Amino acid sequence: MKRTLGALLVGLVLLTGCASVESGTPKVDSTLPTAKVTTEPADGAKDVAVTAPVQVTVTDGTIESVALKSPEGKDVAGKVTEDKKGWTSTEPLGFGKTYTYSGKVTGTDGKSVEIKGSFGTLAPGSQTRATLFPSDDQTVGIAVPIMVKFEAPVQDKATVEKALKVTNSANVEGTWAWLTDQEVHFRPEKYWPANTKVKVEAKLYGVNYGGGAFGKADVTSDFTIGRSQIVKIDNPTHRLVVIRDGKEAASYPASFGKDADPELTTPNGTFVVMAKNDTFSFDNPRYGYTNVVKKWAVRFSNHGEFIHENNDNAGNIGSNNTSHGCANLLEADAKAYYDSAMIGDPVEVTGSITTLPAQFDWYDWQIPWAQWKSKSAVK
Repeated sequence: MKRTLGALLVGLVLLTGCASVESGTPKVDSTLPTAKVTTEPADGAKDVAVTAPVQVTVTDGTIESVALKSPEGKDVAGKVTEDKKGWTSTEPLGFGKTYTYSGKVTGTDGKSVEIKGSFGTLAPGSQTRATLFPSDDQTVGIAVPIMVKFEAPVQDKATVEKALKVTNSANVEGTWAWLTDQEVHFRPEKYWPANTKVKVEAKLYGVNYGGGAFGKADVTSDFTIGRSQIVKIDNPTHRLVVIRDGKEAASYPASFGKDADPELTTPNGTFVVMAKNDTFSFDNPRYGYTNVVKKWAVRFSNHGEFIHENNDNAGNIGSNNTSHGCANLLEADAKAYYDSAMIGDPVEVTGSITTLPAQFDWYDWQIPWAQWKSKSAVK
């Protein structure tokens, strides 16, 4: 009787062991589709960068259709890969919006899988607008700086600077320099070669400026460097010389700022033609004059220096320096120079008792090249 009970127990153990092995064997559910869909950003993601490409990928299948829609129901543009195993968006997203995936893939087993899900983009604390100079289709002088100005201070200058790109037909290299927290300029080591085509791309939309601020929009420009023209002013000579394409094109008698007065002399430095006005009203109450209108005024410094007509000073033009810092020319000469001048032309002043500090726009060429490069935020 005991032997019989023992035999039964052994048989039960063996049977139990066999059942355990069978239950551990994986079974394939042939009803499940083989295709697997992955979305980036994932379903439910938040604070997604608006510039990051949205991607849909499929394994063991192919894409039949993909749609990514904004809250307004607008489709986000995108492109399916040739093998139909991927889709990538081709336009940026909007700030602070929820986007919804939809679409279908077909697996290698012929079964369909739905693409679905949604995600949200980041909502910035603020959006900062930028402007760019020179603008499209302008023709400018060989000393023109490229300027990007921001409507609010930029904290993360390095990230912003990396979003700026300059290319040109002469393959001239240059460097960006931050002159203030709201302004960054680009120039080469030497003047631009004449007739260079320049393209600027400031891909700033969605760029993190720091402090919760992001770029509001991209800005771009395609412009041309014109002929080479350099104005040379050597105070003691009483002459303004124009060098065009390497040759002397004109030499005009002139009267510059007073030689002995550091406040009124025409200061040393390399300046840039900033603006042209056929008439301009000069005001300086400190020296007793207001609304003095002169013709053919070409501004080359925000310190207050112009090249302009002053027939009222004809007796000193060519022989004495008697102005308050401007270059006075006779009317016919002022008109001839005015007609030849271009925004961005360099004006090189020497022979003065005063050298102007690098603080009055556009002072880019007042800064030595090594110092200029040190003003870049990208090291």
